Amino acid sequence: MITAKARAVDGPDKPFRAAEINRRDLDSHDVLIEIKYAGICHSDIHTAHGEWGPVNYPLVPGHEIAGIVTDVGAEVTKYKVGDRVGVGCMVDSCGECVNCRKGEEQYCLKGNIQTYAGVDKYGEPTQGGYSTHIVVTEGFVVRIPDNIELDVAAPLLCAGITTFSPLNHWGASPGKKVAVIGMGGLGHMAVQIAHAMGAEVTVLSQSLKKKDDGLQLGADHYYATSDPETFEKLAGSFDLIINTVSSAKIDMDAYFALLTLDGTLVNVGAPGEPLSLNVMSLIGHRRSFAGSMIGGIRETQEMLDFCAKHNIFPKIEVISADQIDEAYERVLASDVKYRFVIDTSTI
Repeated sequence: MITAKARAVDGPDKPFRAAEINRRDLDSHDVLIEIKYAGICHSDIHTAHGEWGPVNYPLVPGHEIAGIVTDVGAEVTKYKVGDRVGVGCMVDSCGECVNCRKGEEQYCLKGNIQTYAGVDKYGEPTQGGYSTHIVVTEGFVVRIPDNIELDVAAPLLCAGITTFSPLNHWGASPGKKVAVIGMGGLGHMAVQIAHAMGAEVTVLSQSLKKKDDGLQLGADHYYATSDPETFEKLAGSFDLIINTVSSAKIDMDAYFALLTLDGTLVNVGAPGEPLSLNVMSLIGHRRSFAGSMIGGIRETQEMLDFCAKHNIFPKIEVISADQIDEAYERVLASDVKYRFVIDTSTI
């Protein structure tokens, strides 16, 4: 077994503490990665706080992982020692179902194996990126382009792919009007990606305090949703709306009214409580309400290459491992521009 240093949490209301965890010895197709940076995702907070169901504590969160390959299994062909690589929200899947064969491993019919809070094929609980090392089968590792620094690469492995995938799937492109609900860790990535795809981009945020940032990142328009006139002015405007909000209840019907005929609202934020809607908001204009979860490995690599080509990088604040609890509090208070990234050398 390989011993790694980590930061773990022992319960929903417990602080993070220093820990040691075991990583499995390398199988023939495994890659050992020395983690350099790990992003903090709102999913980490939901899971650490037990908001998405029972958790097998102690838990080491983290599924935005960027690092360097330090060892490979005997039959590994994709990577070699020294390669710059990343790991996102999943570390394995069945590889056999129709969705896996299509390269949509995130929708594995048998359930993909989550990077943390899951159970791997050996029957062991998975532990995530708030640690110094991780062992992952090569098929679930992606290559980080040379012009993306490892610290800014980390959030791309969740925030980047979570927004790229629906924009790609629903065809954000020239001539399309795209709205992004929320200007946070996910939202600020969606703005940049949609802009690079050629769409006309509007940010719908609770206030205008981040307007300058939104416009600088590529938004064409920026509106405050706290202003009732926003919903009157923008009624029937958008071909596609990406909802990145995961921590606040919103009036879904009000946002459906902003869609054009045949428009789609896609939820990528994952609130801890159910959303409610009036189906008449959809029926009236043949609108669609959809969901999207990360992306497959092939699409994740496509996203990284796209971001490298268009110089799309998350805005980050690098912190030490001792600041994780404070960072969680600040995320919940929307006090971050726009993603915390842990320097794992401080673990």
